[in-house]
Amino acid sequence: MLSLLHIENIAVIERADISFDAGFNVLTGETGAGKSIVIDAISAIMGQRAYRDMIRTGTNKASVRGVFTQVPELPWFQENGVEYDAETVIQRDVFLDGKNVCRVNGSLVSVSILHKLGLQLINIHGQHDSASLFDEENHLRFLDAFADNGELLRDYREKFGSVSRLRREIDRMSMDESEKLRRMETLRYQIAEIEKADLQPGEDEELESRRKLLQNSEKLSQGLEDAVEALLGGDDTNGAAALLAEAEYALSRIARYSDNFSSLQERLTDLKYQVQDLADEVRDARDDLSYSADELEQIEARLDVIHRLRRKYGTTCQDILSYLEQARKELDEIEFADDRVERLKKQLVQQEKLAWDAALALRKDRQEKAERMSAKILTELSQLDMPKVQFACSFRETELTDDGADLVAFYLSANAGEAMKPLSKVASGGELARIMLSMKNVLAEKDQVGTLIFDEVDTGVSGRAAQRIAEKLRSLARHKQVLCVTHLPQMAALADTHMLISKSERDGRTFTTVTPLDREGRKQELARIIGGTHITETTLRSAEEMLPDSEM
Repeated sequence: MLSLLHIENIAVIERADISFDAGFNVLTGETGAGKSIVIDAISAIMGQRAYRDMIRTGTNKASVRGVFTQVPELPWFQENGVEYDAETVIQRDVFLDGKNVCRVNGSLVSVSILHKLGLQLINIHGQHDSASLFDEENHLRFLDAFADNGELLRDYREKFGSVSRLRREIDRMSMDESEKLRRMETLRYQIAEIEKADLQPGEDEELESRRKLLQNSEKLSQGLEDAVEALLGGDDTNGAAALLAEAEYALSRIARYSDNFSSLQERLTDLKYQVQDLADEVRDARDDLSYSADELEQIEARLDVIHRLRRKYGTTCQDILSYLEQARKELDEIEFADDRVERLKKQLVQQEKLAWDAALALRKDRQEKAERMSAKILTELSQLDMPKVQFACSFRETELTDDGADLVAFYLSANAGEAMKPLSKVASGGELARIMLSMKNVLAEKDQVGTLIFDEVDTGVSGRAAQRIAEKLRSLARHKQVLCVTHLPQMAALADTHMLISKSERDGRTFTTVTPLDREGRKQELARIIGGTHITETTLRSAEEMLPDSEM
């Protein structure tokens, strides 16, 4: 669970340390006080997108640090080379230049990798999640999350992948006769052109190297001649080899007087032989150096042929030869395309049967799990003051897609005697909030996420329905840590921990503070929520009456 959140320089929050407890944590405050900023800060350490606009004016960096306790030993730690600790610390710094620095237990990680961890630690539910229920494209995803049918879905997608590959191959090879003839003519021309050149792998590099040598042969010849003279000497000078021989002879005359001189003589003798060998090699290179204007002209002509081919088929001879092999293969495929397409179609029929078998197995599992999910959601909705509601998953068969062969839509009847209709046509905002909360409760049974955050899910809800939602969240908090941003007194009254988000102004700057409330503070805040800024004895008594209900 999230036990501590440290915020620095995010929007109007200069610095804040917020301690969260297990159970039901509630954050309240005036509109615009900064409640959403706290949720944004939590989102940042979950690896969600963070913008430099969130950095407090006048500073160059925003920082968020979260301390999580009772963290299970998730595979994520080993997979990403991060040291596991049951008390895990996540820190994220956001800079004005857009740079993000993320650390988990001191190890640097990327934002995308942090996001994968965040999804396993915290689940944030906001108002947009209720709105997402209107989009039927999301309904299948909700059902699959409950069904926990990952193995069946993976098996289906593997078979559907084979179907897709065969379909693409058939489409690629299926062309009209005129297009087929044009392509064959082009390929034959290209193959003939490359074959006529009779290229060899690496030939272009060898020719360019030889051309460079021939173009500079006079300089090479003169350089080798100078080197030979320096090593072996000329008509009027001694070379290095002769000078070394003289030095070796001089040392040999005194070597009998000291072993030190003998050692020097041996080293000099070895050096003399090395220089003589080197001189022989340089002289041979000079003698072997040949220059032919005709050879250079032939090389230039050959390179011109290669250059024309490189402009069409690749940057090197090896690339051109690879293209030649590919062209031969494609020509062969086109010439025998009809036979190959027939074979592929037979394979496709077999693969489609396997895919449909997997899709039907997936559908059967989904339909069974849909009944269970609907029953659980109806139970939850009954507890949320919607006892007459009807809820069901409607299935419609489709062609094979990446998600199977099913379209799933949630149908609802909110009132007795009314026919069931698509959710988007019958659910009000308050009903959507309760349906989404019911689904969250049902789906929460399937995941291991320890912290659930509800950001103003009570929008559009009041009275008895609000009380039911509050009781449901408190019940959920017996098993998971729940954080809730709310404007409802019913919600705040049932909290185990109540924090007030307030905004003030000092020296022309706006500051937001987060204050844990004791019983008297909670009474004042509940009175404000009930009656607004004008707090009376009546609203205080109402707040006092609500508070005992929050005690376990």
